[in-house]
Amino acid sequence: MAAQTDTNAKNPEERPLTRSTRGGKQAKTTRSAVRPIRSIAIFGSVGALVTAIALPAFASNGGQGAAPTTMQQIAAENSQSLVVASEATTAPVERDSFTATSQEEIDRKKAEEEARKKAEEAAAARAAAAAAAAAASSSGGGGSVSSVDLSLTAPGSGEVRYPLASFTPGEGPGSGRGHQGWDMIAPQGTPIFAAAAGRVVVSQESYGGYGVAIDIEHVIGGQRVLTRYGHMVYGSRVVQVGDTVAAGQVIGQVGNTGNSYGAHLHFEVHIGGGIVDPQVWLAANAG
Repeated sequence: MAAQTDTNAKNPEERPLTRSTRGGKQAKTTRSAVRPIRSIAIFGSVGALVTAIALPAFASNGGQGAAPTTMQQIAAENSQSLVVASEATTAPVERDSFTATSQEEIDRKKAEEEARKKAEEAAAARAAAAAAAAAASSSGGGGSVSSVDLSLTAPGSGEVRYPLASFTPGEGPGSGRGHQGWDMIAPQGTPIFAAAAGRVVVSQESYGGYGVAIDIEHVIGGQRVLTRYGHMVYGSRVVQVGDTVAAGQVIGQVGNTGNSYGAHLHFEVHIGGGIVDPQVWLAANAG
């Protein structure tokens, strides 16, 4: 029995298992089984992460066989496009009455505008000088200004007077060609009188086809009347806009300016906005 006991003591594997021995082997077996499962879970997580990153890039590149696409290229494709300064079209800049696209262009346009204004002013000065020369000259269509006694008055004492003391009747409104006044033929330089008292509303050296002309507004018999005097001599007007005149007062001289073919006074009468025959109106009212 003693020998058997010693043999069992030398061979631990043949010894009966105690409670503590069995517990240690079970714990070791459990730890050995957990390690492979943990490794599998780690590798699975890494694979899922790689798949999540790689698949979008692979799909945007058209699958296998296409050229590789970087993340920078994918971001660039989805970014907004920009227009650089060299590709932008320069919009014209408005500068009052002209346009320009650069400072040099603006300066050039300003210089041209100033030159144009100076040319217009010079042309206006030349026109005024020409009118003055025509008035002082003894020749030309406008005739010359002769000395007129401004104290003269038209014959008669009525509220309405004839604009010329003596004349030869010429064409009137009944000519059939739209003539609106009465042509009173008289020598150039003959004094012209205001047909009635009133206020000067037009006094110009160039009044369209009337040439040198004057318009006077009157109130006669409770009616508003306008009389017009056309084709006078350059520089012969002795009344200006806003002046008040008396009936029969000298206002200018017979001439041949504007659309005229000989010295005469073109006399018109407007009542209430309408045109009346001056010859008939003077015959009925002048005294």
